[in-house]
Amino acid sequence: MAAAAEPMVEIHRGPLAESLHAGHAVICDETGHIVQAWGDPGALILPRSSAKMIQALPLVASGAAEAQGLTVPQLALACASHQGAPVHVAAVNAWLADLGLTDDDLRCGPEPSRDKALRFAMIRDGQSPCQVHNNCSGKHAGFLTLTRHLGAGPDYVDPDHPVQKAVKEAFETVTGQDSPGFGIDGCSAPNFATTMHAMARAMAWYAGAAKRDDTLSRAAARLVEAMMAYPELVAGEGRACTLLMRAAKEPVAIKTGAEGYFIAILPQRGLGVALKIADGATRASEAAFAAIMVKLGVLDPAHPDVKRFLNPEIRNKRGIVTGEIRAVL
Repeated sequence: MAAAAEPMVEIHRGPLAESLHAGHAVICDETGHIVQAWGDPGALILPRSSAKMIQALPLVASGAAEAQGLTVPQLALACASHQGAPVHVAAVNAWLADLGLTDDDLRCGPEPSRDKALRFAMIRDGQSPCQVHNNCSGKHAGFLTLTRHLGAGPDYVDPDHPVQKAVKEAFETVTGQDSPGFGIDGCSAPNFATTMHAMARAMAWYAGAAKRDDTLSRAAARLVEAMMAYPELVAGEGRACTLLMRAAKEPVAIKTGAEGYFIAILPQRGLGVALKIADGATRASEAAFAAIMVKLGVLDPAHPDVKRFLNPEIRNKRGIVTGEIRAVL
C-alpha cells in the first residue's frame, strides 16, 4: 500500500498552525539505495523544470555542445529556469545568433521577464515580451543546438522529434525505469513522469558522474559543474536555487521545478535529493527543501539566505509580523 504524503511545512498565525503542506521526499545514494524518505518513494510525479539537467544531457553526450563550441555558462543556461534578466536575455540572444537563428525559431512561447526592473522598463517602453524572456529559453537554445547537430526538423518540442526521443532515452537511463507517460510543460516540451525514488536515484547518478568515465557520465559531470559554477544563470538574483547554491558549505547543484518540486545533487557525498510538495506550493517546497539541506549539514540554518526560505516571517500590510512558515519534516 502506498504511503500518504507526509506533513512537511506548517503556516503559523499567532498561536495556531493555520495551514499545512504535505509532500514526499527521497534521499538516494549512488547505488540507488534510499538513505531516507518521507511520504511515498513510489509516488508518480512530473519533475517539471527540476529535470532540465536530464533534458540537457543529449546536448552534451551527442557531441552537439562540443561541435558548436558551447561555453560553460551556456551549459548552465541549458539547465536553467532563469529570471529573464538582461544577463540571461543577452546570453540567449547571443547563442541564437551563433546558430544563425532568431527568437522566432524558439518554441517555448513569450513570457514577461521575471526580472522586475526589466519587466517594468519594457512596459514603460511599450515593448512586448519575446520568447528569449521565457525562463526556459536557455533549455530551448540547447534543444535547437541538438536539432541542428542531428539535422532534424524545426518542431523540436514534438514528442516524436529526434530531440525529445533522445531526452526520453536519457531520462529513462538515469532514472533507471521506463517512464509511463508525459505531460506538456509550460514551455511546450514533454515532461516525462517517474517516481520520487527514481528521480532521487537520477540525481545521485549525477552526483557520482565525475567518478565514471563513460560518455553519458562525462556529459552529466560537465552539466553539474556548469550549474555549480554559474548559480546566477541557473535561476537569478533573489531566487532560491541561486542563493542556496551560494550559501552551501560544499559544492551542490540545486534546481527547482514548478508545482512544488526541488532536487539537489551533492557530488562530494554521492547523494541525490528529490522533493515534491503535494499541493504544489512554492513557499512550502522552499522551506522543506532548505530543512533537508540543513539536516544533511549542507546549509547553515543561521545563514541569512537560508533563513529566508527555511523559516520566513509572515508580515501584514503594515509590516507587523503575524506568523511564520515553519518546516516540520
